[in-house]
Amino acid sequence: TATTEIYTQAFVGSVRCVQETGVHGDQMEAASVPYKTGLFVHNSLTKKKDEFIPVKGRIVNWYQCGPTVYDESHMGHARNYLGFDIIRRIMETYFNYDVHMVMNVTDIDDKIILRSNEVKEEFSAFARKWENEYFTDMKALGVKMPDVITRVSEFIPEIIAYIETIIKNGYAYASNGSVYFNIEAFKASGKHTYAKLEPGSMSDPTKYSEGEGSLGLQLKSEKKNPFDFALWKKSKEGEPKWPSPWGDGRPGWHIECSAMASFMFKSSPIDMHSGGVDLRFPHHDNEMAQSEAYYECPNWVNYFLHSGHLEIRGQKMSKSLKNFVSIREALKQFTGRQIRIMTLMHKWDVTFNYTEVAMPEAVERERQLNEFFLNAKVALRNNTYNKPQKWGPEDWQLYELLGSVQDRVHKSLCDNFDTPSVMLYLLELITATNAYMKNEQNLKLTILVKILNLSLIHISEPTRPLYISYAVFCLKKKKHKH
Repeated sequence: TATTEIYTQAFVGSVRCVQETGVHGDQMEAASVPYKTGLFVHNSLTKKKDEFIPVKGRIVNWYQCGPTVYDESHMGHARNYLGFDIIRRIMETYFNYDVHMVMNVTDIDDKIILRSNEVKEEFSAFARKWENEYFTDMKALGVKMPDVITRVSEFIPEIIAYIETIIKNGYAYASNGSVYFNIEAFKASGKHTYAKLEPGSMSDPTKYSEGEGSLGLQLKSEKKNPFDFALWKKSKEGEPKWPSPWGDGRPGWHIECSAMASFMFKSSPIDMHSGGVDLRFPHHDNEMAQSEAYYECPNWVNYFLHSGHLEIRGQKMSKSLKNFVSIREALKQFTGRQIRIMTLMHKWDVTFNYTEVAMPEAVERERQLNEFFLNAKVALRNNTYNKPQKWGPEDWQLYELLGSVQDRVHKSLCDNFDTPSVMLYLLELITATNAYMKNEQNLKLTILVKILNLSLIHISEPTRPLYISYAVFCLKKKKHKH
């Protein structure tokens, strides 16, 4: 069977300025040779498609916001992590980027505290249980593990040191055992801009409260400005706590990503940062403010990628709205492959509805793909190259279609990973090839293998060796890497 997950070619564009604080020596030498492939990605920072060029040649430093582990994962999470898994595989396998993906696990959070208290489970064991459930779900969906996992609970000393530097640089202050980021000082510095992603949301009390957490909203009196946000929270009775220069407490939500990404990548700017569109403000805007305050640089991330929501009946699928379909519930009805195909059929950065129509369409696409590979397997088994090899009109027609599809696939993948268009083009080629294979007497295995090489690059790795090795056996020639 064919596990469908489109890979794509990689392309790189213009690198923004590399800060002196971040890149020196051999890194500067690598950055001086930009790796360009023609890829344009939708960058939330600029609100447009920008040519993608990593800071250091082929190396892509990518930080992905991971789960807050207090409940089961739902299909909205699957949409996010599957979408970025597809993009990652495209960049690594087809475009030959050397992707270094770091993903955090938020295992210290107000939601975890409240839920673990409700069910009367020890805080850290409760978080680890749901972390394990999350990774089990990702494995079932075929999502690759990140290169590095960073848990908040394992980075408390680094987070404290990070906060101390921000205070030293004049952008944060201690108050009654907590530490807050000073938004007015940041904006007044003349060096920085706050809320780059959603400037219109910086005074939205609803979004502000989402960022501070349920256990931090009552602390506004401790702040110089009601919209200053917590870097370190003083712990109350019954809450988990760690010692710090300001007293026992725990990290705020936003600071974890800044500190852990900086620990792993060591420099500014990093190439890519990704997450759901709902994280743009306040989480990602506050992350950028903290990090730019730490480095005293104007730009911490070059490309911000935000996946679109998955909606159900016109509403965002979320735990708070109690309208979600869990991943495990969905996997009782559909396979991980079918859910991946559904993801491929929609643009990664656009909201789409999880409806009764979407999944049957994905199931039908899988049937078409499986049927094609079954037909190809039979054709490879029943034909040899000992037949006449002179091309006729049908051969030329299919060959010209192959060239057209190759060109269109490349352009689509260069255009912000446009996998829906790629799926359509591949299905067009598959339909024509199925018709071509019906005429066994005139079938040319060389053309069929060339088509399989194209198609299989866009199919998952477990399937690719099966068909290509079989083609090699039939043609007795070395496999050509397309």
